[in-house]
Amino acid sequence: MTDTPKPPAPARSLGRKTIRPTLTPRELITPSPDLHGVWKAKVITLFPTAFPGVLGESLTGKALQQGLWQLETIDLRRFGVGKHRNVDDTPAGGGAGMVLRPDVLGDAIEASMRGVRGNWPLIYLSPRGRPMDQALMQNLARADGVTLLCGRFEGVDERVLEHYGIQEVSLGDFVMTGGEIAAQAMIDATVRLIPGVLGNAASAEEESFASGLLEHPQYTRPAEWQGRPIPEILMSGHHGKIAEWRQEQSKRITEARRPDLWARYMARDRNRDGDQDPG
Repeated sequence: MTDTPKPPAPARSLGRKTIRPTLTPRELITPSPDLHGVWKAKVITLFPTAFPGVLGESLTGKALQQGLWQLETIDLRRFGVGKHRNVDDTPAGGGAGMVLRPDVLGDAIEASMRGVRGNWPLIYLSPRGRPMDQALMQNLARADGVTLLCGRFEGVDERVLEHYGIQEVSLGDFVMTGGEIAAQAMIDATVRLIPGVLGNAASAEEESFASGLLEHPQYTRPAEWQGRPIPEILMSGHHGKIAEWRQEQSKRITEARRPDLWARYMARDRNRDGDQDPG
C-alpha cells in the first residue's frame, strides 16, 4: 500500500506593506524604510523594474543589502494623466517624437523630493549635459543623496528643468533610448566611493582619475602568459620603485590616450609649483 501524496502546503505570507489613504500614487513594492544618515538614490523612471539591475550585484549589491546605501524607484507612469496615464505629448512647434509632460514630471518630482533634507542634488540624465567625471561622483558621494530623472522619447519639457533648477549630466557624446543605463552608471560610480563599500579604501584612491591621471597597467599570475612576462619591477618587492614605475606608466598612458586630461594635470602641476615658489 502506498501513501497518498499530500498536497503542497500553501506559501506562507511574508507580511504586507501598510497602505495609507493618499491621493498621491505610490509604489507598492517600495524597498525597506529610510535609514537615517544613509546615502540614497531616488530614480524617476518609466521602467522601475530595470533597477537595481547590475547595481544589485557584486560590491554595490552587497552594500545595498547591508544598508550602506539605499535605492528607491519612482514609477513615472503612476503620475500620468487620463484613463491611460499618459506621460508625454507632441512637441510644441511640431517635429518628430514625443516630449515628457511638465505636469506629470512636476508631480513626480514633488513626490520624490518630499521630506528630503540637506545636500540633495536633482539631476536629469541628458546627452546635452556636462560629462560625468570622477569629481562629480566624489561630490555626489559627499551629498546626503541624489534624485535622478531618466528621460525617454525626445526628452523633457524645458520648463521643468528651469523651474526646479535641475542639473543636466551626460554619460557621453552619444544618444541612448533613455536615461536608465546612465543612471545606473552614475550610481555605481558614486556608491563605490561611500565608506565601507569597497573592501580596500586605497583601491578608490589609486584608480583612474583619482589623481588626475589614468590608471597604470595591472598584472597578476601566471608570471608569464603567451610569452609575455610580468614586468620585472613588479616582482622585485621594492615598493618605492614600484610606485615610481606605476606613476610613470600613468603619465605615459594619460598623455597618449587623453590629451585633455594630460593638459589639466600639467596645468595643475604648474600651479602647484608656482604656489610653492618663495617670494
